[in-house]
Amino acid sequence: MRAASVVALAGLLAGCEGMPFGAPPTAPKTSPLPTPAPGGARDGEVVPPSAESAAMREYLTRVGRALESQGLLRQDVAPRDAPFTARQLAEDFIRIALYDEYSARGGGFVAEQQASRLRRWVKPVRMSVEFGPSIPLAQRRADRSAISAYAGQLRRASGHPVSFGSGPGNFTVLVLNEDERRAAAPRLRQLVPGIDDASVSAITGLAPTTFCVAFAFSSGNSPEYDRVVAVIRGEHPDRMRISCIHEELAQGMGLANDSPRARPSIFNDDEEFALLTRHDELLLRMLYDPRLTPGMTEAEARPIVQTIAAELMGGES
Repeated sequence: MRAASVVALAGLLAGCEGMPFGAPPTAPKTSPLPTPAPGGARDGEVVPPSAESAAMREYLTRVGRALESQGLLRQDVAPRDAPFTARQLAEDFIRIALYDEYSARGGGFVAEQQASRLRRWVKPVRMSVEFGPSIPLAQRRADRSAISAYAGQLRRASGHPVSFGSGPGNFTVLVLNEDERRAAAPRLRQLVPGIDDASVSAITGLAPTTFCVAFAFSSGNSPEYDRVVAVIRGEHPDRMRISCIHEELAQGMGLANDSPRARPSIFNDDEEFALLTRHDELLLRMLYDPRLTPGMTEAEARPIVQTIAAELMGGES
């Protein structure tokens, strides 16, 4: 398999440098932790976090408190204060499923929205999770349980086969602390044979203000996904970590973009909602509707999308 375009480089709070959360951590660099092993750390083994990881945890805790104090990272999934119409649902789908948030340029990625094609899984999705050796055992258990339950929610919402297991899968979630992520290049190359250097560098060199990412890969120029790798910072406080899991795993299903107009939605960089909302479940249902096919352009998909949205909303406009 040849790694093709990265279609879901979507960082939670990727543009928060100007927000009042204080400076990112600048702890002195320490010796890197061991490279994440195939299959992740053993459940009975935990190594102490580095000074850098401790500084990152302190920073992210401060960010989480600031967001919650502003009434953000809401956990209500069907809020009465955020109604939407069939027309809004259709437009949100087009912007989120048929546009890219990032473009490959100069050996890296730049934030630049551009029209794309509809992309999704055709083969069954098999999710698995791997933890860095410094992730606490209680956190591993909680995250594994959350990802397993969320895989079921994604399956029910999309109607597409999505499962979670302990064996190798085609959708890998890496929960890594700072040093572990920086040392993850060998594991990334094992997970995605032929992965491009730009994707590896984007993950190992993740800026402190980018909190989680998901990369989707296809064979050649196919619009059908073959492999997804999502990377979640292990230092996140609980609500931010579950928010990352919800956003990145849903984006790895094919909803690759964000839109400032989408509400109530996790596909919006305002961070108002932490969990997949009813609006977002409808987007997933639309994405996997058999009337839409991978590779469709906006012009081809728009009339079908409008019809599906009207049906899902009971004929409301």
